[in-house]
Order: sequence, then C-alpha cells, then structure tokens
Amino acid sequence: MRHGSKKNKLSRTASHRKALLMNLGCQLIEHKRITTTLAKAKSLRTYIEPLITKTKATDTKEAIMHNHRVVFSYLNDKAAVKELFTVIAPKVAGRPGGYTRIIKLGARVGDNAEIAMIELVDFNDVYGKSVETAAEPAKKTRRSGGGKKKSEASDDLITDAEVVEETKEAPKKRATKSAKADEATGNETEA
Repeated sequence: MRHGSKKNKLSRTASHRKALLMNLGCQLIEHKRITTTLAKAKSLRTYIEPLITKTKATDTKEAIMHNHRVVFSYLNDKAAVKELFTVIAPKVAGRPGGYTRIIKLGARVGDNAEIAMIELVDFNDVYGKSVETAAEPAKKTRRSGGGKKKSEASDDLITDAEVVEETKEAPKKRATKSAKADEATGNETEA
C-alpha cells in the first residue's frame, strides 16, 4: 500500500516543483532574504536546511568534494554553491539547525494569498542590531530620579537668559505702509 508523501506538492508536477525550489533556493542563498507565498516558504525551508547542514566542516577532502557535488545536484548553480560553502557555512557552523526564519507579512492584494518572508537567521541585520543595543544600559525615564540634573539645567538656562536680556535693545516701533514706502524711495522721516 502506497502511503502519501508529506511534502507539499504546490499544485505542480514533480519537475516543475523541483525547478521552483531550485530557483527559490538559489535566490535565498544569493539575497539572504526573499518574499514568497507561505506555502512555498515552508516547502523551501525543508528543501534548503539539509543543504546548509551539508556545508558544515567535514574531515576529509573527499567528503568535502562529495558534499559540493550533492549540493550542486540540488541547486544547479555554481555561484550559489560557492557562496553557500564560503560565506554561509562559516557563519552557521555553530548553529545546530534552524538556519531559516519565516515571517508572515499578510495577504497579497490580487489573490489574497498569504505572503511570507523567508530569511537566513545569521544574516539578518535588523534583529542583530537590536540585540547589540539591548546589551547597553537603558536610558533613564523622566520619573527615575533625574530631578537634580533638571534643576542644574534650568539654572544654566536662566543665566543664558540673563545674558540675552542684557544685550537686547529696545523694540522698534512698527512701521506703517507709508513709512515703508518712504524707506524704499530713500525719504526717511523721523517720527
């Protein structure tokens, strides 16, 4: 009795599905993040994660060459295989699995399909920066005892304001339209 495969067929023939996953895998390796439908992203995750696992360091040169050939048979792109082994493999060497992250983005406007972004976890700059800034101490809020600093700052403002008042001249009277016209022609009358 034939039991069904648990793979999502994505409404495609076997050759079309293989070509689709091959292209999506190459694009993910090249760009480190792609946007696609949720079903394709989940299917791509099961396709690409074993390939990334194969790139991890092995003992012998024969094993390395074998892994290169196996990964190339799944991707059929020399540039993607080279990037996978030279750039991505060293970064994920310490990670035991879970190399990709899927983030749901909502529904597509035209056909209401669920859209998701799939990305390589170690190549995300947004989440990496937030982790670095979280390590720094948090800034104090207004209520956390900053009253002394405020009073010192207000004293500085008052001294600055006094200096400004000393150099300030008496305000000029507002000029009327006729006075402005006289100034433009050069005839000045004193008021």
